[in-house]
Amino acid sequence: MAEVTLKVGDMSCGGCVRNVTTVLKGLSGVEDAQVSLEAAQAVVRYDPAQVSVDVMRAAVEEAGFSCPA
Repeated sequence: MAEVTLKVGDMSCGGCVRNVTTVLKGLSGVEDAQVSLEAAQAVVRYDPAQVSVDVMRAAVEEAGFSCPA
């Protein structure tokens, strides 16, 4: 397993945190995602053989949030 911290922008409430968490955990290969509104980030534990950081960023952006590299 690997771990990455993604910057996540445009979150404004607990509902946003839940949405980002659900999107990330729904990706095959993501074992866990801890999303923080205050820190504007997501700490994701994942299997790099199954999912890439680019795929995670794209999923977050598709859900309506910014996720810069």
